[in-house]
Amino acid sequence: MSYSGDTRVGGPADLRRLTNLTISKLTVGPMDNNAYLLRCHSTGEAVLIDAAAEPDRILDMVGEGGLARVITTHRHQDHWTALAEVVGQTGARTVAHPDDGEELPVSVDEPVVHGTRVPVGESSLTVIHLRGHTPGSIALRYDDPDGRTHLFTGDSLFPGGVGRTWSDEDFRTLFGDVEERVFGALADDTWVYPGHGADTTLGAERPHLGEWRERGW
Repeated sequence: MSYSGDTRVGGPADLRRLTNLTISKLTVGPMDNNAYLLRCHSTGEAVLIDAAAEPDRILDMVGEGGLARVITTHRHQDHWTALAEVVGQTGARTVAHPDDGEELPVSVDEPVVHGTRVPVGESSLTVIHLRGHTPGSIALRYDDPDGRTHLFTGDSLFPGGVGRTWSDEDFRTLFGDVEERVFGALADDTWVYPGHGADTTLGAERPHLGEWRERGW
């Protein structure tokens, strides 16, 4: 079956096989968080984005192929509840932005900033710093050789708007970063994998940027 991104807590992971990577999406925990496993076809190396909850289910998804790194998109606890156990069981290295890293339950082995590349076997993810939801929120960009970009946005971008903010200043910062660093840099066919809920594309969301700016959330 083709990938839909339609996953539910307690249900199986949805798999998407790309040219060089396989993406597995699993929904876990009481806040319906998405955890994403990217595995390189050539080397078998895998990277997890957000060890959010239910470590047993995440470890089942990882399987016997091992785990090289866990990237945490931001400091909020629902995105790292399973982090310590997953890292303890696999020996994976931890990756996060330093502005959020001190809030995590484990030390950060590989601090990253805007533009840093994180290897996934023979491929890599590019870090996009999106300030506002938290100071150190990041998205991860993967440019597939088939021409399409795949973007893992944590809680900074969802279908229907940017992530939650707690002040007008934070909203303006987040909206500005998303407008410039995401919509201003990437094509409409970019596939968006958010931290909760269904996937979307930049093309589906771009016509609504003016509405988001006007409403302020």
